[in-house]
Amino acid sequence: MSEAALGDTATHCPYCALQCGTLLTATGPEAADVAAASVPAAVPAADFPAVAVRPDPDFPVNLGGLCQKGWTAPELLGVADRLRVPLVHGRPASWDEALDVVAAGLRRVQERHGKDATAVFGSGSLTNEKAYLLGKFARVALGTSQIDYNGRFCMSSAAAASNAAFGIDRGLPFPVTDLGSADVVLIAGGNPAETMPPLMRHLEHPRLIVIDPRRTRTAAQAALHLQPAPGTDLALALGLLHVVVAEGLTDAAYIGQRTHGFEAAWSRALSWWPEHTERVTGVPAVLLREAARMLAGADRAYILTGRGAEQHSKGTDTVAAFVNLALALGLPGRVGSGFGCLTGQGNGQGGRELGQKADQLPGYRSIADPAARAHVAAVWGVDPASLPGPGRSAVELLGALGRDVHALLVFGSNPVVSAPDAGRVRERLSALELLVVSDFVPSETAALADVVLPVAQWAEEEGTMTSLEGRVLRRRRALTPPPGVRTDLEVLSALAGRLGFDEAAFPASPPAVFEELRAATRGGRADYSGISYARLETGEALYWPCPEGSPGTPRLFLDRFAHPDGRAVFAPVDHRDAAELPSDLYPLLATTGRVLAQYQSGAQTRRIPALVKASGAECFVEVHPDTAERAGLADGDRAWVRSVRGNTQAVVRYEGSLRPDTVFLPFHFAAEGSANLLTNPALDPVSRMPEFKVCAVRLEAVGTR
Repeated sequence: MSEAALGDTATHCPYCALQCGTLLTATGPEAADVAAASVPAAVPAADFPAVAVRPDPDFPVNLGGLCQKGWTAPELLGVADRLRVPLVHGRPASWDEALDVVAAGLRRVQERHGKDATAVFGSGSLTNEKAYLLGKFARVALGTSQIDYNGRFCMSSAAAASNAAFGIDRGLPFPVTDLGSADVVLIAGGNPAETMPPLMRHLEHPRLIVIDPRRTRTAAQAALHLQPAPGTDLALALGLLHVVVAEGLTDAAYIGQRTHGFEAAWSRALSWWPEHTERVTGVPAVLLREAARMLAGADRAYILTGRGAEQHSKGTDTVAAFVNLALALGLPGRVGSGFGCLTGQGNGQGGRELGQKADQLPGYRSIADPAARAHVAAVWGVDPASLPGPGRSAVELLGALGRDVHALLVFGSNPVVSAPDAGRVRERLSALELLVVSDFVPSETAALADVVLPVAQWAEEEGTMTSLEGRVLRRRRALTPPPGVRTDLEVLSALAGRLGFDEAAFPASPPAVFEELRAATRGGRADYSGISYARLETGEALYWPCPEGSPGTPRLFLDRFAHPDGRAVFAPVDHRDAAELPSDLYPLLATTGRVLAQYQSGAQTRRIPALVKASGAECFVEVHPDTAERAGLADGDRAWVRSVRGNTQAVVRYEGSLRPDTVFLPFHFAAEGSANLLTNPALDPVSRMPEFKVCAVRLEAVGTR
């Protein structure tokens, strides 16, 4: 642990999966000078109601830096509309009344429609303890199979491809700090300069190859920017593999000794010579060859994928194609080289390992595996036969609301803004008999709820998080929650008691939950059994898998992959079109993404004045000037962006570097500025990831009929 000053609390930023190390200092009249000295001039200390933040200089991931979101994070604690009292049908209520209404509603729905008529929707922002207890609550206290989480929108395609190739899924199977010694790093569909800026401190030395339809801030720093049409990343990856094989740039010894399936994968890439790839992607063949040679010529190289490659109806195959490229070059499992995926949400890694995903039990165990069910059931003290089977994935679960599912509990998510085809999601939520939302701000989803439960924020709670590099971290409490506010663990424990279960079986204490979590994950792919609060308090860097007595595993695959034979597996994948293509009525391709000053659905960051000032208060659409002119639009005009599913109103921003066939919208805004009113809920057949990154649209001036 770093040498924090007296009164400092060492913890981590509440936003992305970098989990930057921070030091929080309680503020007050006597601490004004300390607070003022700890934040940049652009962020007045007076705006921080309870604590001041500064980077932890000893935490290796952020190297003493924070992004604008991290610097302003304490403002979340005192936003004007912070939830401080339960609401029942919009009116203030006591906790006893609110929880009684929830429990009675859940029992009523199950008596009428069966156990699977109740559902739980979780989040990649929840601590490990909350994600674990949420999964246990759903499967034991509710007895429902219907649980999934918003991480399905984030990492599911990368997880599916990594599990198939390597036998295990950890976003980065190496520490972030390893990237700094690389010669070349290829980033496919990621924009860390805006989504996780401190990561760029580790990317100053390597030459970057960036694959993105937009010239993002990351692409602007690249030695080479490949700009494919949205939805053609898979074809581009196949073209890169073709060059590597055709020019004799593969690592034949590595392929022979450490992998299976190369010939089948190569047979699919055989037809993707550079000129053919250019016709499909729009990326010049000369740049394709240059990128392949840069990667192959580097002594130390990494390939990283982000949401731009993954959020497609073929996202699993797209990630698999980049894995194939990495395997052909012999990168995974070597010190100084590798393949990884840039996890987005704060606990996107831990959130998918510990049981809140529809098909998984804690430890990354399959819920369909009899041995896994027996192990977890023994820890929970229940009959394995009583555990439900796999449930619906997130998009399918939301689509079943008001039909097969009649009650929904939402923890830490805002699907009215974050889910694809958001207009349909709002309709389905409104059709429920009971909607309960646990949150600390009145999000757009909470506004629809029958019961809203006010819960503690990041600086007011204890727990653990797992970063994108698989390192388990302590979240420490710097403040006492406001009166009337409870933790999510306290909510789950109290609800379990009202449903007839022993509250002690659903502990409200994070250390107690973590001890049970250790036992439940023991022997699983994501084994936390050797990690403890005591070890974490010493500052020891612990990466899972970490069985009891283990020092942890900062670098996976150095000796073998996680398949029984120890080898990685190539995937025979081929390009296919996006689920929706342009037409005469909708001639443009829309892609969505994040901007520097906002985060996820914006429920938190849209409440921070400095961040709103930086990003703008309303949705915008980036358009090539020629494209805008053809639609009769000028820079700064208000426009409708229309798809077959819905319409989004946005301010036109000229962007000359954008492809003329493409427009870009950030997805952080709400109401008629929600980009997800447009997006396509078409699903990847393996990961069940929706196709956020490409849909057909047209532009019209506001007022056009």
